[in-house]
Order: sequence, then C-alpha cells, then structure tokens
Amino acid sequence: MTMKWYSFKYIILFTIQLSSVTAFAQSNYEKRIEKRLSFWEKLIPTHHQLQYAGGMGLLSGGAGWEYGNKNRWETDMSIGFLPRYSTEESKWTFTLKQIYTLWNVELGKNFSLEPLSCGLYANTVLNGKFWITEPDKYPSPYYSFSTKLRFHIFLGQRIRYRFPYDKRFLWESISLFYELSSNDLYIVSAAGNSRLKPADYLRLSFGAKFYFGSTIE
Repeated sequence: MTMKWYSFKYIILFTIQLSSVTAFAQSNYEKRIEKRLSFWEKLIPTHHQLQYAGGMGLLSGGAGWEYGNKNRWETDMSIGFLPRYSTEESKWTFTLKQIYTLWNVELGKNFSLEPLSCGLYANTVLNGKFWITEPDKYPSPYYSFSTKLRFHIFLGQRIRYRFPYDKRFLWESISLFYELSSNDLYIVSAAGNSRLKPADYLRLSFGAKFYFGSTIE
C-alpha cells in the first residue's frame, strides 16, 4: 500500500512539473508572438496627408506615422505631381519628411492649436533626365547642386479638430496646416545675392492630415 501511495505521489508531482514547463513554454511563445505582432502593427500608418506646393509638386499625398513622447514626432512619405508648365512633360516626385511639434494648446472641447512645428524633408524627381552626381558632359564644377535631389527645412502651424467619439467614422481627427519652407539651393543663392527678396527663396504651402488612431494629448 505504501509503495502504491509513493508511486501515485510521484506521478502527481511529475504531472504538475510537466504542466508548469508547458505553461512556461506557452507563455514564452505567446510573448514572442505578441512582440512580433506589435512590430508589424507599428508599420501601419497612423494618418494620411495631402499638401499643396512646398517643393513637393503642385499636389502631393501619402501616409505617415506618429510616435515618440505625446506623438510629437511624425514621419511622412508622399508622392507628388508636377504638371508640365514650361517643360516637355509632367513629373512625379517622392518626398521623405520628418516633423516635430513643440507643443499644443487646447482651444476648447474638440480643437487644439499646434503653434510651432518644424522639420526637414528630402525630395527627389522620379525622372531619368535629372541626376544626383554631375554627368561627365558638363565641365566640373558646372553644376554645384544635384538637379534630382533637394533638401528642405520648414516652420509651420497646425490646428486640429478631434471628432467626438460617437461621431467618428473614417478618422479620429483632422489637422489643417501651413508651412514656410526653403531648400538648400535657395538658401545658398540667398546668402550670395543680397538682391533676392524673401519671396524668391521662401515657399508657402498648405495641407491637411487625416488621423486614424492617435491624438496629441
């Protein structure tokens, strides 16, 4: 009887230990899956944007991400369209933009003002006739700047409207903004030519952002 009891006890202890190991392994597995899913969720854009002018084309649009402390950082990617104007053909552009919002001011229940946002962006023309390094057919240094790639800096302001929770359909909030920008070529030209006026090297643009799931608190 005693031997049977000890055997039964060992079987119970072994079963408990086996269950603990299985639960531990399952817990680690679930943590790895959650971590993997969290990584992919971070790649989902938090907003879409549209912008008029700004050296990105006549009209540009794309998607972006909010992140960081109180979502003050944003990274946007946009495709822009530039009509023919005086050139032979229309063009497409690609822009990578980094934005930082310094603070926000609540203007009532659903509105907030972002008095100062700033940042920089790089813009390129998606056309083979433009180049980054100077072709051999030009005497060096005929062109001191790339014709394909421009670097911009900007300052701006935004006002945001947050939809009431029970009235949200497509977006959580909408932000309207304007930006005053310049690029590397304009800045160097202005520094070397005192006859240029601000209108010659500064550009004003307007736009809107449509946010899905996060709002600056």
